[in-house]
Amino acid sequence: MAQGDSRVEVLELRVHELKQLFDSMDPSPFRERDLDPHAEEFIVGWARELHTGTTPALTVRVEAGASPEEAALLQEAVSEFFRNRAQVKRRELHRLLRNGRISLLIGLAFITVALVVSELMSEFRYGIVRESVVIGAWVALWRPLEIFLYDWWPIRAEARLNDRLAAARVEIAP
Repeated sequence: MAQGDSRVEVLELRVHELKQLFDSMDPSPFRERDLDPHAEEFIVGWARELHTGTTPALTVRVEAGASPEEAALLQEAVSEFFRNRAQVKRRELHRLLRNGRISLLIGLAFITVALVVSELMSEFRYGIVRESVVIGAWVALWRPLEIFLYDWWPIRAEARLNDRLAAARVEIAP
């Protein structure tokens, strides 16, 4: 199904009652409730398999029927759930990058001290100790480099996926 320049992929869910989609342990009002963990896992797993640029949409078939109020609130509830998940992922990314910056400063300070100590040791015959200090100094930069090269982008991808799901069209079909 085409919508503008992007394709729309529809996931069809079948439930007996609409409340099956939501976590029964969550005491929040309907529109603020968390999705059932199994429903969330199923929806997110499906959305991960979509091609980039594909717009996700959900159609929920409710055997017992749904009131017009429930139908109107479903879109809002699902959007709010995934919008909150995206915000959580962005906060997680912010914390990771902050930890990366702090780790980088600590690593740079450590490598500076280690290189100075290594230079002082070069006057003596402590070759293996000097080389060990230099290797240890470079290892101190391992974690900041891991954060800035690899760890941040999967979290950003999860936030973007949740944004796409928050914007998904959700409807109830008879």
